Amino acid sequence: MRGSPSYEDVWREESPHVLAALLRRYGDFEACEDAVQEALLAAARQWPGDGLPDSPRGWLVTVASRRLVDQRRAEGARERRELADAALAEPGPAAERDDSLALLLLCCHPALSRPSQVALTLRAVGGLTTDRIARAFLVPESTMAQRISRAKARLRQVDAPFGLPSPTELPARVEAVAHVLYLIFTEGHTATGGSGLTDVSLAAEAVRLTRRLHDLLPQAPEVSGLLALMLLTDARRPARLDPHGALVLLADQDRSVWRGDLIDEGVRLVEAALPTGRVGAYQLQAAIAAVHAEAATAAETDWAQIEVLYGMLAALTPGPVVTLNHAVAVAEVHGPGAGLAMVEPLRGDPALRHSHRLHAVRAHLLARAGRYDEAREAYAEAARLATNVPEQRYLWARSVDASSGPA
Repeated sequence: MRGSPSYEDVWREESPHVLAALLRRYGDFEACEDAVQEALLAAARQWPGDGLPDSPRGWLVTVASRRLVDQRRAEGARERRELADAALAEPGPAAERDDSLALLLLCCHPALSRPSQVALTLRAVGGLTTDRIARAFLVPESTMAQRISRAKARLRQVDAPFGLPSPTELPARVEAVAHVLYLIFTEGHTATGGSGLTDVSLAAEAVRLTRRLHDLLPQAPEVSGLLALMLLTDARRPARLDPHGALVLLADQDRSVWRGDLIDEGVRLVEAALPTGRVGAYQLQAAIAAVHAEAATAAETDWAQIEVLYGMLAALTPGPVVTLNHAVAVAEVHGPGAGLAMVEPLRGDPALRHSHRLHAVRAHLLARAGRYDEAREAYAEAARLATNVPEQRYLWARSVDASSGPA
């Protein structure tokens, strides 16, 4: 035994590996996760007195495996199967294998809905409690528990194998994992609702898991692009709120407090990824974020380059959200009228019907065009639709400001 235990650190670091080791051997997601939970409870009782084992992962694999053996004995498993399982339960080199990618791929199995993939990834790979995940996504804990339980049951129903899919299936599965991590980061960066603008721990978890995915797939350009996008975006977090907790837009942020280390790493990643193969959506978004990050002041932003990059993104992944962001860049290069011409058709798009961002962008462009009465109404509508308190306050304030015209 060594040192004093840090149970939370061990839980976050080792539990995905323990779960993966059990899944490789036994294949039943729900039973394996239950066994991991019981092993962690046993550790919580034993380690404070005995100290942290030399191999926490091996200790947890052993205890969890024996729990599964006991369960199978209770269910009438044959003695020969019990003895074989007990032999597998002894810690060894297999317990130290890194099956992180296989576990991520299993949590993002195509048989699961996207919300279930997100919840299961945070639970099984991120090590977050069900209560923590529920609070992040503003749903009752019982609802999130049911979602996770249904996801595990669905994996059992389809007999989802633990391991890497075939080479033909792998790209689509990695794409699903990347999208889930992107959704987790987006929710952490700007929370869908609640009193805070960000959920720092959720964004950090997305970055941590994406770093792990990048370590496992260093030659995948879109994984590199996704990590770069997260780092470049998260670098601006210290400047997004003023000392009173009010939202500060990108153009008004104090760039001296941006995280230079994250910017440097993100720029290196995207510059290395772009020339290596087919350019993907995450690489393009990261390139846009890099242009913003490298401008010493808002006035020095190379909007012409950003407009070109958004044009490439629109050609690659067309959609109303991309068009909305493209319109902002077009307005910076060609004037607010050109941006409004792109935004107006989006007002009838069902995907943006309840989006506060559509009305906020339109309000901004209307104000720049000198149409202050329309801008006031658009800001007010955006504030009514926003569910995040700092954004609501900002939009209501802009609605009032628009009433008096230019400053």
